[in-house]
Amino acid sequence: MIDFHSHIIPGVDDGSKSVEETFKLIKEAESVGFDSIISTSHYIENYYESPVEERQEWINALSGALKKENINVNLYLGNEVYFSENIIHLLNENQIAKMNNSRYMLFEFAMNVKPINVYDVIYEMLQHNIVPILAHPERYRFVQQDPSLIYDLLDTGVLMQSNFASIIGWYGEKTEILAKKFLESNMISFLGSDVHKPNTIYPKMPEILEKIEEIIGKEKLFELTTINPQKVLQNESIDIPEAEEFKYSFKEKMIMNSKK
Repeated sequence: MIDFHSHIIPGVDDGSKSVEETFKLIKEAESVGFDSIISTSHYIENYYESPVEERQEWINALSGALKKENINVNLYLGNEVYFSENIIHLLNENQIAKMNNSRYMLFEFAMNVKPINVYDVIYEMLQHNIVPILAHPERYRFVQQDPSLIYDLLDTGVLMQSNFASIIGWYGEKTEILAKKFLESNMISFLGSDVHKPNTIYPKMPEILEKIEEIIGKEKLFELTTINPQKVLQNESIDIPEAEEFKYSFKEKMIMNSKK
């Protein structure tokens, strides 16, 4: 498996705090079946601004150390870019990275506020031959209130990455319900840990994989965890999934409409 979303580089965002934590995370990942990890450190203007060169140096140094320790996990450089009108400028200034220098870029929204210029920025990215991938769509409060934006973005050409732990309620009941609906409706192309600290997500992976396999089957799970991420690393094309309409049960609707 390939972990498509992680915060393993020490000291550059709210993820790993030290080299020791980084090695703990990588060993945890290996122990539950990951042979590759894409490092997607946050890039948030005026907050987390570690440039590409610095993070690439970390990837190179960590990869060399892993080889010496006979830890068989490959590391790749990416970013989780906070959505803004400056994405193309930041890319041209080598401040942000696409996934393994491919055409694919992972980005995120603010958790609680829907951006007003979504389509303008997405179209600009597409015009620059960037395939946008939205991180954890199931977690955004405004998507939980109205998932129609995700259908619109899929139609526009945006791919979706869900967090593994969403399916076990790690981020709350609403997120769990929506993650299940997105998986059932063929709206997700990638799965990632979004891991920040040791002894959190990775030890839960056996439980998580079992639950996701029950929802989408073994073949589809392999596609989301291995085939599609490998295509990104190799800069190969991925088809936009044909999403299906979903409806909430009465109980699910009550939960999604609650104020909690």
